[in-house]
Order: sequence, then C-alpha cells, then structure tokens
Amino acid sequence: MTTSATGSQLEPQYHELAAQAVAHSLNTNSDRGLTAAEVRQRLNQYGENELKAKPGKPAWWRFLLQFNQPLLYILLIAGIIKAFLGSWTNAIVIWGVTVINAIIGFVQESKAEGAIAALAQAVTTEATLLRDGQKIRLPSREIVPGDIVMLASGDKVPADLRLVNSRNLQVDESALTGESVPVEKSTAPLQPDAPLAERLNMAYAGSFVTFGQGSGIVVATAGNTEVGRISQTIEQRSNLSTPLTRKFDKFSRTLLYVILGLAALTLAVGLGQGQTFAGMFEAAVALAVSAIPEGLPAVVTVTLAIGVNRMARRHAIIRKLPAVETLGGATVICSDKTGTLTENQMTVQAIYAGGDRFTVSGTGYSPEGEIRELRELRERLPVALEECLIAGLLCNDSHLEEKNDRWVVVGDPTEGALIAVAKKAGLSQSELVESIPRVDAIGFESQFQYMATLHELGSGESVRVGLETRPYGSGEESKVIYVKGSVEAILSRTRQMLDRNGNSISINRAEVEQQVELMAKQGLRVLAFAKKTVGDNQTSVDHNDIESDLVFIGLQGMIDPPRAEAIAAVRNCQSAGIDVKMITGDHITTAKAIALRMGLQKDGRVEAFEGQQLAQMDDRELAQAVEEGVVFARVAPAQKLRLVEALQAKGEIVAMTGDGVNDAPALRQADIGVAMGGAGTDVAREAADMLLTDDNFASIEAAVEEGRTVYQNLRKAIAFILPVNGGESMTILISALLARDLPILSLQVLWLNMVNSVAMTVPLAFEPKSEGVMQQPPRNPREPLISGKLLQRILAISVFNWILIFGFFEGVRRNTGDVTLARTMAIQALVAARIVYLLSISHLGKAIALKIRGRKVSISGTKAIALGILAAVLLQIVFSQWSVMNNLFATAPLNLDRWLICLLPALPMIPLAILVNWIDRPE
Repeated sequence: MTTSATGSQLEPQYHELAAQAVAHSLNTNSDRGLTAAEVRQRLNQYGENELKAKPGKPAWWRFLLQFNQPLLYILLIAGIIKAFLGSWTNAIVIWGVTVINAIIGFVQESKAEGAIAALAQAVTTEATLLRDGQKIRLPSREIVPGDIVMLASGDKVPADLRLVNSRNLQVDESALTGESVPVEKSTAPLQPDAPLAERLNMAYAGSFVTFGQGSGIVVATAGNTEVGRISQTIEQRSNLSTPLTRKFDKFSRTLLYVILGLAALTLAVGLGQGQTFAGMFEAAVALAVSAIPEGLPAVVTVTLAIGVNRMARRHAIIRKLPAVETLGGATVICSDKTGTLTENQMTVQAIYAGGDRFTVSGTGYSPEGEIRELRELRERLPVALEECLIAGLLCNDSHLEEKNDRWVVVGDPTEGALIAVAKKAGLSQSELVESIPRVDAIGFESQFQYMATLHELGSGESVRVGLETRPYGSGEESKVIYVKGSVEAILSRTRQMLDRNGNSISINRAEVEQQVELMAKQGLRVLAFAKKTVGDNQTSVDHNDIESDLVFIGLQGMIDPPRAEAIAAVRNCQSAGIDVKMITGDHITTAKAIALRMGLQKDGRVEAFEGQQLAQMDDRELAQAVEEGVVFARVAPAQKLRLVEALQAKGEIVAMTGDGVNDAPALRQADIGVAMGGAGTDVAREAADMLLTDDNFASIEAAVEEGRTVYQNLRKAIAFILPVNGGESMTILISALLARDLPILSLQVLWLNMVNSVAMTVPLAFEPKSEGVMQQPPRNPREPLISGKLLQRILAISVFNWILIFGFFEGVRRNTGDVTLARTMAIQALVAARIVYLLSISHLGKAIALKIRGRKVSISGTKAIALGILAAVLLQIVFSQWSVMNNLFATAPLNLDRWLICLLPALPMIPLAILVNWIDRPE
C-alpha cells in the first residue's frame, strides 16, 4: 500500500483502495454508518471538523496600527517638535490625545469585528449523514472520520470523502485544483500516482456539488483535509473595509495635503511678517489639528457595526460588509416567489385525474379536510385518482410530523402538501413505503424539472395499495417508476394516460393543458405525475429510463399563499422607489395570479414574460423586457444572470435572491446577492452578500431600511463633525495671517475634536430610522462622499462657527483684557451652539420640536443622544472649572454670569439650523 507522510504520521492514499477496503480501514459500515458511541470516541480523538483560523495579530500590534493614519502623523510630528522646543506639557497632551484616539479606535474596531465574526459563525454549514442506519442532518463541524456523508446538488462537501456511490455526480473543485469546469465523479479505484485533479473517486472539503447525487466515507477532517494541508488554515477574520471607509481614506489623504499646504503657508507668512518661529509653529500646529476630523473614523466603524447587528435582529445576516451601504441604494429587487414572497406552506386545492376534476378542502399540512367530490365514495377511490395520490406519496423525500399540536413538514413544502392531501383520502405514507419499497431514485434537478423513484411491486403478487388489495406486477413487469415534475417535463415524455378506472388510453393533451390553465388562473402551482412499469431485473433508474413512454396519471394544483408581511413589504419598497420583480420557475399564469395578490403591478397591469421568450430576445429586446416586466416565469436559473446584467446595464442597483446551485452566478453578479438561510444551498450562500434566516421577503425590505438608516446616520456624523473643523481652521488661518492672537490653541482644538466631538457624535450611530426613510428615492452609491447639498451645509455652519469663535474671543478680550478667559468663553459658546445644532439633526431634537407644537411623537431610540449631550456638558464644566484642566489646556474658570453669556450664541444657531435643514432636505 502506498503511503504519504503528513507530519509524523503515515496515511493511506484512499483513492487507490476499493471502497470496501476504505470502510474496513476506518472501521465503518457503508450501509449503516457509525454508532453514537463511535462518534463520541472519534470526536474526542480527532476534534471538531473546523479549520482553525490563523491567530490574529496580537493586541499590542493591532493597537499600534491605530496610529497608522495619515492625519495622525501630523499630530505625532507636531508633538515631537513641541518637545524639542521645550513645550513638554503641549507635547504630552498632543501625544496623549493620539493615544486616546488609538484606544477608542482599538476598542471600537475590536467590538465591531467581534460582532461581525459572531454573526458569521451563526451561519453553519450542514451535511446529511448516515448514522445508526438513519439519515440525519447535522452541522458539518460534528463530522468525524468514518462518517457516511450523502451528497446532493448544491451541497458543500464538508470533509475529504472517498466516494462509495455516484449518480451523475459532478463537483466543482476549482478552488482546490484550479479546474474551471466541474469534474464528473466515479467510484472505481485509481492508480497510486493519480494527481489530485484526477482523483475522480474523491470529493474534497470546500468543493461544491453542482449536479447529481452520491455518498462517501469521510477520510479526513479539519486540518487533515487537502485544503487544510495546502493552506494550513483558511483566514476567516472579518474585514471592516467598505466602499465608504475607502472613500474616507481617500478623503483623509486629500485633506492631509491641504492641511500641510495651509500650515506651511501660515508658517511662511508669519515668519515673513517678523513673527517668532515658536509662535507661528503653534499657529501652524493649531491649524493642522483643527482641520483633522480625529473622531470621524471611529464613528464610521461604530455606525457600520451597529447597522450589521440591527440587520441581524431583523433576520438579515450580512456576510460582506459593503452590502450594508449598497442596500441603501438598491433600485430593483428580483425575488423568488416560493417561500420568499409566499408562506412556503403548500396546500393542494385541486386534482385532475382520469378525466375528472376534484376539489380539496383544508389548509396547510393538517390532514383535516376532504376531497369534496368523494363524499359518496365511501369504500374505494377511482383508480386514476388513487394512483395520482400514491405517486405523490412515494415519489417523495419528505414526511409530516405533529409538533406542539401543529403539523409540520420535514423536508420540502411541496412534498408535504402531497402527503397531506393523500392523508385526507385515507392513504398512509408509512404503509405504502412498506408495501411498495423504494429501490432507487433520481433527485430533483432544476435542469430536468422532475424527480423519479423506482419501486418494487413483487412478481405478480397481490400488494396492498391504498385502501384495497389488488394484483400488481405481471412477472415481467414487477417494478414501477413514479415521476413527478413540471407539466412540460412530464407531458413531453408521455403518449398515454390513465382513465378513471386505471386503463391506459391515448393522452388528450388539449384537455390536460386546459386543466393546467384553469388551475394556474386560480394561482395554483401545478405538478404533473406519471408512471412507467419496468422489468424485475432493473435495479436502478436513470434519466434515459424516463425519456419516453411514461403514462400520465394526473395533476395536483396547490397554492402557497402570499405572506401578509411580504405584501406590506412590497408596498413599502414601491413607496421607496424600488421596483420589485418576481422571478420564478412556476407557470406564468400562476405567477401572474400571485403577483396580482402581492400588488406587483405596473400602471395597473402585470407584464409577464416566460423563459422561452427571454431566450429568443436580443440585448435590446431584453433591456425593454426587464424595464416593463414585473413577472418572469419558467425562468431557468442560468437566465437569472442575463436578467441581472440587463438591469445593471440600465444603471440599476440590483438585489437578487436565490437558493440553488445555478443561482450562484446571478448572486455574484448582483450588487447585493441574497441567499436563503433555510432553504438555500451552500453554493448559493457562499456566493451571496447577505443571508435571510427566515427566507422572507419582508426581511429584505427591513435590511434595505436599515441600510438607508446607516447611511443617514453616517451623513449626520459628517454634517456634525466637519463644520467644527471648518470653523476652527478658518479662525486660526485668518488670525495667523492677520498676525493676531489665536482665539483657540492647538491643545484646546484637540479637546474639542477628540473629547467633545466623540461624546456627541458617536450617539448619532444609534439614531433610530426616520419616518420617511422608505418614502425617499434610492440614493446613488457612487455619489461623492461630500455631495453638493452637504457641502453647502458644512460651509454655512463652518462660517457661523468661525464668526462665533472669532467674534466671541475678540469681544471678551476687549472687555476684560484676559486672553485666557476669552478663549475659554469662545470654546464654551461654540459647544453651546453645537448642542443646538446636534439637536436639529437628531431624532430627539425633531421630537422635542413636534411635542412643542402639540403633536404626539415617540422619542424612543434617543437615549444615546441625550446621554451624549449630558456627557459633553459635564466634560465642558470640568474643562473650565477644574484647576488641573486650567493648567493643561490654558483655560479659566467661569462664574454663573459668564456661563449664561456663553449660551447666547445658541440662539442664532436655531434659525440657521432650520435653514440648512431645509436646504439639505431630501428631494
């Protein structure tokens, strides 16, 4: 046996061994799997099946990286020069402020990354295992060597497997081998020297099943897998970089050059006027410090992290942080129908079999209800109807359970509806499975649009079928294939149908299609059923077996009612200027009926297109169709990608939902890919930016709302911080150029920008959504960081702040002759005006204004702002009244009269705030 060294251990090359030999070497049973005791022992021995992330950078290094910001370089250098000039107090305070900034950034970033990492860990990959002879679904971390893993289309391979069974199994191994197309797998032993990419009997952790079914024995987990060996570990740390933060970085670098230029100009002009170097350097440092928005990066990080957590509470887990911002700009949402817009609780309401139509009462998965037309048939069902119900029961991978006095489906909702309607007719799934056992099956594949199962009937014996015992099988034909799927897929393979008594007659396609149309107009999803008897020697079923000669049994029409909350969410999206389009594999008439109930209309009508129509359109025609259409039915998953590209070509920001393997390209292409956390495949989840834990469209609307709120709160933070920097910079620059005393010193600027600004700005990250957030048109994510209106606001408030600081300083100095007192009162007056301005842009201030007018309005969610203002006031009292602060920051204590005088500038800020809010209002 060939062996290879991994560390100090020798392991067999499993691809060269027969499957039975692999099972023997790992002491497992391919038919029953491991026992619970064996699993516990191996879990202790091998550990959990998880790749351990690389140890993150040590805390001390991450703390030092907080100083790696262009704007902080200025402060650090200024502190060094101040020390050389002998101003040790100033130097220590400047360095202290940079350290405080680093601590704040370090703590906030750590919390944000921790929160995002915790959300990522909440999304677990699951696998289907065979243990103790039972199929169970467990988190992949609980897998151990020797487990038997069942694979199906859409699954992520959870560990390295030696394949035991393979049915048309194709696996995408591009991440591991670089092979661009999926590899078709087999089970035969291979040569020992077969390269990794050619090991067709192996499936490796991290790859994806794109087609077919299979099973395999786990031969390696966690770090012992091929992925673990090659990469050692997969880095899974979260990343707080987003388009917005990158815009901030670019803005900071631009601002750095401007600041350095103005500081150099100030220094040069002052020296040219005969001023001392020390005095002009203080002015240059004060100018540089005043222009740096030190607290803004911390606010951005906190706001984004809070947005992520808020979305998670509303069932939307962000996998890629840029989606937080992009969601606020979504202009089109392309949504699946089943389970997303609807309840995902199917109920059969109509059946067509043997030329007769039947109606069914009852709702959901409860067996309560009846087939109304059969009230007089107490002992026996029409054969065609019974065959139709039996096909639905046997060609089925799900079952019903009663939990908490409520029937729930374990498996697919559509299959649950088929079991429920059969129960209403008195048929038992467990009895039928025992009487007509399954031999083999073809799982549902979106490419083929059907599922098929092969069953043993016996050799001419009487078999209990449904409510009676009757002969089944003729010796030569003792097995039957049941097929269920789309009407098109079944009818294209049939030439005959069953009459009422179970006899085969020529199929009446026109009548069948008419019945399909009648059901679809009622909003029913229609499934077709067929059968084919085969010989006793057939032990498996393949696609070739059902290409032709199927016998049509009947139709079952079921409805999945729209979610009430989804209807409201669609209405909210439309009010917000977001188009909602339904993309479904259902019949076009069914889709249109559901769309009407959902309110998905354009100009009072539902424009719908089928996949076949889309396939025949050129790019120009498709562009017209995606603009006019609200329903796209019978759309193949591959066509979703073309629809997304067509919408993006028109400048739309597209959110696309998906859950299948073939949805992955469209999810990646979309601006926001949204995968179903419950029903979605692992492939779809990996490709998506966001997961819905409840698979509900209303959660998409909620996430868009939160995305808009995040952006609004960031915009408030920018609008609040930058005007203070602007006013301070203008004051210092003009004073220095005019060779006058500085109204505010560099250390005082640092206090305002770091302590006061952060205390009042961070609470803006916790602001609740505004009432009109979903009544505004989508913003353009590509708009500049500082828009035209926001720039006007910043300039207006900056000029006011400059006049306030300069005017207050000059007035107090002339009246008292005390420069220190003048600076202190100018700063306190500025803070008073800032509080009024903060209230004007916050929810709390608007709520207070409305209450004054006598309107009832909620102030919930405003606690953070109130605490921020209180903290700022207390800090300002300490700033001027504590002797230690007087010495550090060159401030003077104020008496009550002077405190009241400092409140006066808050009065003119009120009309100015109203004016800029009116100018900067949303269109």
